[in-house]
Amino acid sequence: MNLEKLEQDIGYKFKNIDLLKNALTHTSYAYEHEVPSNEKLEFLGDSILEFVSSEYMYNKYTNLKEGEMTKVRATVVCEKSLYKIAQLHNFSDFLYLGKSEIMTGGNKRPAILADSVEAVIAAIYIDGGLEPAKKFIVENLDKEIEMATKHVGEKDYKTVLQEELQKNGDVKIQYKIIKETGPDHDKTFEAEVILNGKVLAQGIGKSKKQAEMQAAKKALENF
Repeated sequence: MNLEKLEQDIGYKFKNIDLLKNALTHTSYAYEHEVPSNEKLEFLGDSILEFVSSEYMYNKYTNLKEGEMTKVRATVVCEKSLYKIAQLHNFSDFLYLGKSEIMTGGNKRPAILADSVEAVIAAIYIDGGLEPAKKFIVENLDKEIEMATKHVGEKDYKTVLQEELQKNGDVKIQYKIIKETGPDHDKTFEAEVILNGKVLAQGIGKSKKQAEMQAAKKALENF
C-alpha cells in the first residue's frame, strides 16, 4: 500500500512509516496477521485531540465561558467530525482491514474511520512531537470549531418549549417543515410547531433546525 499519497494528503512526512501503518491497522487485520492494532494509538490520539482543541479554543475564543467551551468541544471532537476528516483525506483507501471487515465494507464505516484519525494524530505526535500533531488538528477542525462557537450561545428554544408544555403533564409536540424555497445552495425553510394536533406557531430559517427553533421561540412568545 502506497502510504506516501496519504502523507501528502495529511501534510506530514513520517520518519518512521511503520507508525502510520500501525495507526491504520484495524483490530480485524491485527488479529489475522498477529500484528499490533491501532487501539493504543487511538487512546492516545483521543487525549491529544481534546487537549489541542481545548488549548486552541482557550487562546482564540477568549469570550467563551468554560461551559460554552465544553459544549463546543463536545460538538467538534466527535465521530461525525473525525469521519469528515477521514473522508477528506481518503483514509478509506489506506486502512488495513481483516477479510470480514473488507467483505462488509468496513472501510466506509464512520466509527472505524473516526478511530483511525485519532490513531494517526497519535502517530504524528510520537513521530514528530506536539507541533505537527497540533497543525494537523487545527487545520482540519478550525472551521468546525468556528461554526460551533457561533451557535453555542443560542438558547435551545425547543427544549424550553418542551419543558414549559410538560409542566401540566405529557404532551405530544411535533415539528413539521411546511415550505422550502430558494436554490439548493441557499434554501430557506419554514416550519411549524404542533401541540396535540394544533399549530402553535411558525418559524423561518436558513436550515430546518433554525426554522424549527424560530417556531419554538414564537410559540414561547405567544405564551
